[in-house]
Amino acid sequence: MSALSDDDLQHLRRCVELAATGLAEGNEPFGSVLVDASGHVLFEDHNREKDGDHTRHPELAIAQRAAAQLSPETRAGCTVYTSGEHCAMCAGAHAWAGLQRIVFVVAGTRLAELLASWGVPPSPVAPLPITTVAPELPVEGPVPELAGEVEALYERCFRRT
Repeated sequence: MSALSDDDLQHLRRCVELAATGLAEGNEPFGSVLVDASGHVLFEDHNREKDGDHTRHPELAIAQRAAAQLSPETRAGCTVYTSGEHCAMCAGAHAWAGLQRIVFVVAGTRLAELLASWGVPPSPVAPLPITTVAPELPVEGPVPELAGEVEALYERCFRRT
């Protein structure tokens, strides 16, 4: 993985903030930001699955919004920053929308390890790396300097004591 820029880290910190907001609102702690080639934030969101629709991931919302509102050329220049690696559903949507670079803090396989260690049943979707689902996408992550914050949110959400 190449060294991340200060701007990359700033966007990832915003993802962590969004994940915390999602958790405070009763959702699972995941947050994502869509940034164009000029560095402008185009859209940001957090998980919204608390009412039972477990497809309401911010990465899917970003892909849908980008496909509906941005030209293919603009989408190709965008970066999606996210607190947790895209699931297979979101990775596929990202690729189909023609978005490119993804930067994530915590890998899906790491989340699966944590959930297993806390006695949480596995997800119904395999924790596949983004590059397994969409092998041509440029992906950077995990980001160790922010992983502890995200993993603490996961623990608050998922760990059964």
